[in-house]
Amino acid sequence: MDMQTLVIHAARQTAAAAHAVNPPLVRTSTTVFDSYDAYKRAQSELVFDGPRYGRSGTSTTFELQRAMAELANAETCVATGSGLAAITAVLAAHAGPGRHILVSAGVYGPTRVFCDKELVPSGTDVEYFAHDADVSALLRDTTSLVFVETPASLTMEMWDVPAICAAAHDRGVPVACDATWGTPVFFDAHALGVDISVHAATKFINGHSDLLLGLVTGTFDALAGVRAYCDRSGTHAAPDTCWLTLRGLRTLAVRMERHQRSARTVAQWLRSQPRVQRVLFPALETDPGHKLWRSQFSGAAGPFTVELAPCSEATFTRFIDRLSLFSLGTSWGGFESLVMPAVPHHLRALAIPADAPRLVRLHIGLENPRDLCDDLASALTA
Repeated sequence: MDMQTLVIHAARQTAAAAHAVNPPLVRTSTTVFDSYDAYKRAQSELVFDGPRYGRSGTSTTFELQRAMAELANAETCVATGSGLAAITAVLAAHAGPGRHILVSAGVYGPTRVFCDKELVPSGTDVEYFAHDADVSALLRDTTSLVFVETPASLTMEMWDVPAICAAAHDRGVPVACDATWGTPVFFDAHALGVDISVHAATKFINGHSDLLLGLVTGTFDALAGVRAYCDRSGTHAAPDTCWLTLRGLRTLAVRMERHQRSARTVAQWLRSQPRVQRVLFPALETDPGHKLWRSQFSGAAGPFTVELAPCSEATFTRFIDRLSLFSLGTSWGGFESLVMPAVPHHLRALAIPADAPRLVRLHIGLENPRDLCDDLASALTA
């Protein structure tokens, strides 16, 4: 079934039961049972996969998880309170004293902070690898997970996901991938060999910049440790958040197509501007990662990074403040366009030399791309 049809019809079982188009919102802290036998059965079933207690989810949660599993071509899905909660659950479930985890360089800043500030002090050996590294040479007998984000956050390098998965699986090591940028519409992570796929549904999947949510997909076996960690740590998603995400999910395919068209238009326009040194966007034929992008993705999402000519902090401030259609914010994936100084998380406290090129991340929303180009032209002139 085509993705545009699937996002409309997936996971609407409770909607049919309620004679409604949308699944109903079910809130509860306490799940009640008709009998003691029913209660005992519920306690023995998989947590986050059926009614047990409010933290384990309601029918609203389960509908979203079914929908996401179907879109991602996976057996199951676990919802968490945020994208970062999903990432940390995956990493923590595979961490521990004496274990070794490989993480792609350039991951989302808070992912690296969690590794450096939480996992390493507790005894996990975390090693970062470059996009052109030979992963097979880095794997050890103690390696418990390979974690990759593609493309890289801010710097937009591409990773050869099938090659990484093949090398890891040869040694019996699972691979997790932060697949937020591509979404299941443009990036079929599990078909490429990924065991655990992570999505910050805060972004494109919800698409309306009004909630925080994480989704983790994979087989039941692959997610067993993640599921157990989420249960032990109290990580869960609120039913209201799941209901809003289900509503946003129905337009995901058409929104992604529009994001892609507009992003390509704006990126191509920026390449011709004299004050722009580089556009880091793997969908462009001139990008170093373009060949890998074409082989792994069926489309390109809205966020990309722009390297401006060297300028002073005051000049850079004028550029940012002159923008009117691009709001200044740290997220992306919503209907609105955003701009953010693209300084890697671990470098944000450092002073930037006046003659350094300036990086900005743009998220291209659903506005008319001609208006966005006009807005950028005005800011570049300033």
